[in-house]
Amino acid sequence: MSCVTSDVIPVFGYVSSAARVSCPYPAGYEDYEKYLCKNDCNDDDDVLVKSKGNSNKYSIYDDQKALTFTVTISHLRFDDAGKYWCGVTRTGNDIYTEVKLEVANDRWVGTPTKIQGNEEGLVSINCSYKTDDDVNNLKYVCTGNRRSVCLQQAIITSNKRQNGRFKLTDDKNARVFTVTISRLSLRDSGSYLFGVQRNAGWDGFCAFELEVKDWCCVTSKYMKGIEGRQITWQCPYPREHRNNRMFICKGNQRSDCTDMMGQTRFAVHSVSSSSFSVSITNLEARDAGTYWCRSNSEWSVGSYIQVHLSVGKRSTVTH
Repeated sequence: MSCVTSDVIPVFGYVSSAARVSCPYPAGYEDYEKYLCKNDCNDDDDVLVKSKGNSNKYSIYDDQKALTFTVTISHLRFDDAGKYWCGVTRTGNDIYTEVKLEVANDRWVGTPTKIQGNEEGLVSINCSYKTDDDVNNLKYVCTGNRRSVCLQQAIITSNKRQNGRFKLTDDKNARVFTVTISRLSLRDSGSYLFGVQRNAGWDGFCAFELEVKDWCCVTSKYMKGIEGRQITWQCPYPREHRNNRMFICKGNQRSDCTDMMGQTRFAVHSVSSSSFSVSITNLEARDAGTYWCRSNSEWSVGSYIQVHLSVGKRSTVTH
């Protein structure tokens, strides 16, 4: 082999996908035959594809204006990785440029970070990037775990930072980009890849597995108390509501229930970061009915529960 250029063209591709090898050549060789070969390129079997000689595995396109021919290697396998040569046929010595192809698994094979959210709530997911070169690079998010198609199937990118319920923010000082999903639904559960596009080499990725829980919502509790005594029940709520004001109201319909927080016999106490308690002292027969406890000023799924209270008479002892 002779007339070898000093450059090495790095190429990266994923298993079962395609890799594209861009081979520049000098002006004046537009009409010369181009090819891609492997090994020492001395045998006919070493030549994989020539100009206008496409196959299922290899195809070639010569952009004579750009002085570059491109070879697409399809259906990549791990054993396709290795050294190749871009060749230009000419009288005497051909022109060769070395190509190094790396092949990686298309699907994310690591352990994703598990994230939980509540139906109708919101969740914010952070992905860190490491290098200065990544700061101004495109950030993007897709569902699933296939890296090769993630950018093409992106839900949202740093060029389009709002897409319906999805919002992307990028803190370039902290080198962290965040995606917030609002009004979560059970359909949002699944795998997500957060990608950072790179000009050379593999894009960087964070992988997450999101579980959206059907958060008790309108599941009813049934409580029974006794006149003259105290009754207490627990009201769970999403952790992100822990600093909210807690409400308790009474009525058959939540749309017209009566706020009970001003009643002296009613009290609300914080129990933990995920629940608060409601107490009624010196129960009366008229306390029976339907109650609603909530942790948000808005009636949204996940911010309230329903409690049905019945009040029995105190038993009397006769002699």
